Amino acid sequence: MSLMRSLNRALTVTTGLQVRRAPRAAKPKAAAAPEPAERAAALYRCPSAEELPTDRLLRQPVFIISSIRSGSTLLRMMLGAHSRLHTLHELHLGRMDVTCNNWHSERAMGALGLKRGDLEHLLWDRVMHRELVKSGKDFIVEKTPANAFMYQRIRDCWPDARFVLLLRHPESIARSWHESDPVKRPYDKAVTDVLRYMTAVEKVRTAATGACTVRYEDITADPGREMRRLCAYLGVEYEPAMLDYGKKSGADLVRGLGDWRDNIRTGTVQPGRALPADDEIAEPLRPMCEAWGYTGI
Repeated sequence: MSLMRSLNRALTVTTGLQVRRAPRAAKPKAAAAPEPAERAAALYRCPSAEELPTDRLLRQPVFIISSIRSGSTLLRMMLGAHSRLHTLHELHLGRMDVTCNNWHSERAMGALGLKRGDLEHLLWDRVMHRELVKSGKDFIVEKTPANAFMYQRIRDCWPDARFVLLLRHPESIARSWHESDPVKRPYDKAVTDVLRYMTAVEKVRTAATGACTVRYEDITADPGREMRRLCAYLGVEYEPAMLDYGKKSGADLVRGLGDWRDNIRTGTVQPGRALPADDEIAEPLRPMCEAWGYTGI
């Protein structure tokens, strides 16, 4: 017989009373899910100017912000031919996660003031710094198109980061993406795919004060002028070798990590395709063409 039943029997005989379990308290309602910005802020902290020397190894990393099929691999090759600039294939930093596997590790990192996002930032910084040191150069450049979706996170990770915005005619982007795999990407699907990237780039364009904007069409038309302009922004001397970055093999250009096709392997800047006429622009792309100044030209 349980203690509760024994107690109730004795109380009933003597007093007619019984002891009952207190009703279980209702579970508190779950708090509303935080907004994306609040969730992001809960995952990491942005190091202050005083903390930056101990929290980051990299100084002034450069990020190319662009849509897919905008010429970012060409720009990467040209910048990488500079004696002070080290450029990498696409790193896809946003897909690298750090997880504490149990309560003890989570509490240990918490005691150091490190949340999951802080640990990811340390990993990103260490990977890129490792490659920069191996190169023997001064600054590193990263060009993953998905960076357009994580601009704020990159800026918070490296408060001294510099950004190069690379634009291209939206219709040319869509056609290039479609032509890279016509069976897998019919034209209409290609338009939908690239518009998502371009929308993210446009958000960065309105938010990234101090960024340098270049156009793919300007690079192919007058590469020397555009490289001089970029070098001035990055604080390095212009070097003519940037215009002739050298032939590349399949080992240098890997599918999935940037452009890998014949034009980019030639080692020199190839002429860009003719700009489409206004009446050749897909309807969903017209607002972006206007925002980027590609209509009526």
